[in-house]
Amino acid sequence: MRDEGESEEFLLLNPGPVPVTREVRAAMDAPMVSHRSSEFEAVYERVQAGLDYVFEHSTLSGRSTSSGGTSLALNGTATMGMEAAVANLADDDSEVVALVNGKFGRRFARIAERHADCTRVEVPWGESFDLAEVDAAITDDTDLVTMVHNETSTGLLNPVSGVGRLASEAGARFVVDGVTSVGGDVFCLDDWNVDVAVTDAQKCLATPPGISALYVSEGVESELDGEGAPFYEDLEWHLRKAGNDQTPFTSAVPLFRAMAVALEDVQDEGMPARIRRHRRQAAAFREGFAAMGLDAFPDARGPTVRSNTVTAVALPETVRADPDAFFAAVGERNVSISGGQAHLGGDVFRVSNMGSFDDDEVLRGVRTVGEAMRDVGVDVDTAAGVEAAREEL
Repeated sequence: MRDEGESEEFLLLNPGPVPVTREVRAAMDAPMVSHRSSEFEAVYERVQAGLDYVFEHSTLSGRSTSSGGTSLALNGTATMGMEAAVANLADDDSEVVALVNGKFGRRFARIAERHADCTRVEVPWGESFDLAEVDAAITDDTDLVTMVHNETSTGLLNPVSGVGRLASEAGARFVVDGVTSVGGDVFCLDDWNVDVAVTDAQKCLATPPGISALYVSEGVESELDGEGAPFYEDLEWHLRKAGNDQTPFTSAVPLFRAMAVALEDVQDEGMPARIRRHRRQAAAFREGFAAMGLDAFPDARGPTVRSNTVTAVALPETVRADPDAFFAAVGERNVSISGGQAHLGGDVFRVSNMGSFDDDEVLRGVRTVGEAMRDVGVDVDTAAGVEAAREEL
């Protein structure tokens, strides 16, 4: 075993929450102010401007992909945003089609089932959707379609553009969970016919957990039914207050301050550069683990590809007998990674490059996994893995 790993700084490679910078942490230490003060309104204005930039300019060219819309910062994590989107656009008489190929697609479906008549288009976790089956499920009676763009539980990037086209052709509204893609990968609002997009602070935006964001595209406001939604999630009310740089209820002032700084960091890097960095680092993880002889978990085929922000890898059979030993060996090196969720627990491990990692941290992640595998008896070539990752970087 390596002892020197204990002297290295803690490295958080879980797919959320992700590390935050010293400047972001420091922003939360300022004296408290009222959430109805002009000081807070200035913070909200910075947050909204940053969210507008991220939602609207997540392309490799930096071009805008929205003809108009409104960003909203919410006092709750992204699950609140997912429910708010569904509950404001659907009711007991509505028909919702929910696409499920992982934990968070399933969460969207469970939310929809509480508010509307929901039909699931479901495939095994880690597999791709058949767009012909999706097309058959979406009919002229469909009011709303929900989908996860980057399925964190499996490390897959789903075909939002194709599903958005199908939803638009049927006259249905399209709500997308962009929780682990917005701020780290390409996301095109108008091009993909996205009516409401959801993201979270604690993922690619590299902000502490506790708040999230929505983007309501132009023309959707008139269809929102705030009174039919949970009181706290009335989006009509949120839109009105956002016009005055406020939220309807007491805002998490320190978290908004942190998000304002984090979003300004995103703008300083620029979305084209940020997307390319995430893609390069994800490729380094993929190639590094492959060079060690480890198998990727998702079988990305058809319109589905592997994620550029979360990498999922199958645990070798010998490790599955005692996965805790492997994760303990990773932890001994002062690194944290994630296992599988739900029925994938003990079958996979997952690492994240969401946020603002430098390349040396990615290489350390690859090296740590290789060393931990050897600790538990798996004959991997750690040096080859690190070298393959370095070549990608």
